[in-house]
Amino acid sequence: MRLQRRSAIRKGCVQVLLLVAVLIAGLLSFSCSKSKPVAQAPDGNAAAQSPVQRYALKGKVVSVDSNAGEANIDAEAIPGFMDAMIMPYKIKDQGQLQKLSVGDSVTADVVVQGHEYWLENVKVTTHSSTTPPKPSAAMHIPASGEPVPDFELVNQSGKHISFKEFRGKVLLLTFIYTRCPFVDYCPRVSHEFAEANRQLAATPELLRTTHLLSISFDPVHDTPSVLRGYGLACAGTRGPAVFKHWEFAAAPAAQLPQIADFFGFTYKEEGGLITHSLSTAVIAPDGSVFKWYNGNDWRASDLVKDAADALRARS
Repeated sequence: MRLQRRSAIRKGCVQVLLLVAVLIAGLLSFSCSKSKPVAQAPDGNAAAQSPVQRYALKGKVVSVDSNAGEANIDAEAIPGFMDAMIMPYKIKDQGQLQKLSVGDSVTADVVVQGHEYWLENVKVTTHSSTTPPKPSAAMHIPASGEPVPDFELVNQSGKHISFKEFRGKVLLLTFIYTRCPFVDYCPRVSHEFAEANRQLAATPELLRTTHLLSISFDPVHDTPSVLRGYGLACAGTRGPAVFKHWEFAAAPAAQLPQIADFFGFTYKEEGGLITHSLSTAVIAPDGSVFKWYNGNDWRASDLVKDAADALRARS
């Protein structure tokens, strides 16, 4: 039964994501299913091997996250790999990572193996000549205990909802857009949310005291009907009952900048696609931030544990 449910999730998400015919060799895959460990990771732990491809990268550093071991880089087009866009790249060599500053121009080798990709031979060609921005001008980072504003959204049923409606429950939220073609971004996040939804449903108390919310930052395309179809596909069901626990909602264009800023989320539309970062948050029953993730290095089990911890903290 478990294999059948996972198969249903995979099948449903693939049907939605195949609507976008974007091919990026060696990197992209239209599936919400979890990637199999067919590639050797940069640390060499994976057993299976797959061919290694290398591409030359030129770009500018947008941000550096030492804890995650990665940097967001606004890269020029990489022939045979991807168009110009901002993306996070893992940099295993801490020495190379620590030398980077926001605004630096860099060159590097993009190493792609299976579904893994990372940077090697990172070199700064031009150091940033700009003065680092003041803290007040920096991107907002959600802090533990910080109250979440009562933002309004429009869900998959066309209903206007607001954050205050979820008070008393742990709210797990993330940002997606239904046309996203990047396997390690929205498809991966949606798959993990589907798995979290399944795990929470296995414990009646957690099911009753939690709620999931996937927020689209593409309100023009992601209409209620589109979100509804996407949600049913990713949940692997044809029944609308899923929306009682997991809602899909679009942020109105007027409020989107404020919502994105609060949750430390960046996005930019270009070339028919939206390049974006990742932002996932756990909101405590009192409406404050309990935990925030700014990448994709979390799993469904992490969110389920966070939810249980947030509920215990309330007691």
